[in-house]
Formats: sequence, C-alpha cells, structure tokens
Amino acid sequence: MLRIAVLVSGGGTNLEAILKAVESGEIPDTEVVGVISNNKGAYALERAKNHGIDGFAISPKDFESRDDFHAALLDKLEELAPDLIVLAGCLIKIPDEMIRRYRRRIINIHPALIPAFSGPGFYGLHVHEAVLERGVKITGATVHFVDEVVDGGEIIAQKAVEVKEGDTPEKLQKRVMEEAEWVILPAVIGDIARGVIHIG
Repeated sequence: MLRIAVLVSGGGTNLEAILKAVESGEIPDTEVVGVISNNKGAYALERAKNHGIDGFAISPKDFESRDDFHAALLDKLEELAPDLIVLAGCLIKIPDEMIRRYRRRIINIHPALIPAFSGPGFYGLHVHEAVLERGVKITGATVHFVDEVVDGGEIIAQKAVEVKEGDTPEKLQKRVMEEAEWVILPAVIGDIARGVIHIG
C-alpha cells in the first residue's frame, strides 16, 4: 500500500482529482494518509474532511521563525510516515532538509511545460498571465520530482494544452487544470503505486 501525504495551499482541485482517482481504483493500492496546508482557510482542508482524510493546517504565521515552521512541518510528515509526498498547488518553498530526507519521494505539479514559465515567481495565475503575454500557442502542465532548485527537478510527465484565441488567464488556467493537471498527476501517482515509476 502506497502511503501519500498531499501538501496544498488553496482550493485543492488537484487534491480532489487524486482522491477521486484513489476511490475509483484508478490509483491502486494507495492511501492518502493526510493533507497539510500552510493556509488555515484553504478549501482543500474541507475537501479532505469530505473524503474522510485528516487535514492539518501548519501555517508559518503561527511560528516565531521559518525554522520553527519547517520543524513542525517535518514533525507532522514523520508522524504521517508517507512513502510519497505530493505538492498539489503548494505555494511554500519546501525546506532543503525535507528534500534531503525525502529525496526522489516528493513530486510537484506545475501549470506549464517546464522549463518554460517556471522557477521563482511562476505560480498560480502568474504562469498563465506570462504565457498569454508571451503569445505562445501551446502550454500545459508538468509533473516533476522536487529538488533544491525551484521547478528544477527531473521531469516525470508532461501534457500539452492549446492556447486559444480570446483566452484570459482564468480561462487558460481552467483548461490547463481540466486537460492536463487533473489527468497527469493521478496518472503519475498510479504508475508509482504500480511500480512503473520508481521512487526513493
């Protein structure tokens, strides 16, 4: 049984895609052991509760220093003992100690075709605004391993999405989620659960 912990910051639409894929068996032999958010008001925590999954709010605002926050985050992960950590719309920089401890066991979904529109500052709607500003015709999403470089880890899967005439950042964000993110993230986790993709 693959144990996964999901880290989120906002609405949790990718989390929802994962939970549905686990429940339907599309992701086999997998248990979501906990959802952690750095944002107490994240709707993702409500989604976790609706699926009977434990949710935890660990916010940097509740700690005197970033180090204390990182320590609390690591303690919670130790307690959950996941085989795989999934960053599904997680907007905090992952501490290096966590990357070292869970080397090749942390994956992230990024809403563009890395290396395009990636790195510091490229998250959420900012990515789609930049895509439209640049005038590219194809965008998409990438699942990659997480290392010490923001969006710099080894690419696992990508899916392209067409940029259409009249797209706004919001419209494009929705299409990238529906056509790419919600497809490749559960697929990659499923391949990890089946042993097709090796972690650790």
